[in-house]
Amino acid sequence: MSEKKLTSSRRHHLKSVILQIAQNWLEQEKKEAVTAKETYMAENCPAADVSGDQAALMETCKKLHALIDKLDEDRYDIESKVGKADKEIEDLKIKVVDLRGVKKPALKKVRMSADSMLKALLGSKHTVNMDLRSNLKQVKKEVKEEPTEAVGDWRKNIEDKADRKKMFESA
Repeated sequence: MSEKKLTSSRRHHLKSVILQIAQNWLEQEKKEAVTAKETYMAENCPAADVSGDQAALMETCKKLHALIDKLDEDRYDIESKVGKADKEIEDLKIKVVDLRGVKKPALKKVRMSADSMLKALLGSKHTVNMDLRSNLKQVKKEVKEEPTEAVGDWRKNIEDKADRKKMFESA
């Protein structure tokens, strides 16, 4: 059986229905949270009896202060546990990355001169000039003096050699 494509109006209708259902769930969760808070407060924090003389009120205040101190200690303990757990989680994440290994990105070929490479590495501290030709030792070329006889007319030289060849052939 071939699958039919949803029309845009049908898709829009389904999306709006889903959003309405989700909105109803959110409202229901908010109501449940409010009722849960009210029941917790009724169980753990009974209404204070403020009727009576000054000594009874002082005693009630002392009890409330003791309760606040206990709650602060619990809050501090919970915060330290959460901080410790967060640090453990971070350490474990680092271990996972280390075990997995870091992917090295593919390097791109970049044409750079030695000077620009040193400037990139060393920054503004780079003062050395990497012109390698300037650092080479200057050497003077020695000019070999050729005999002046060889510099003469080349035809004459060939004729002399031809005479030698005749000498060897006749012998």
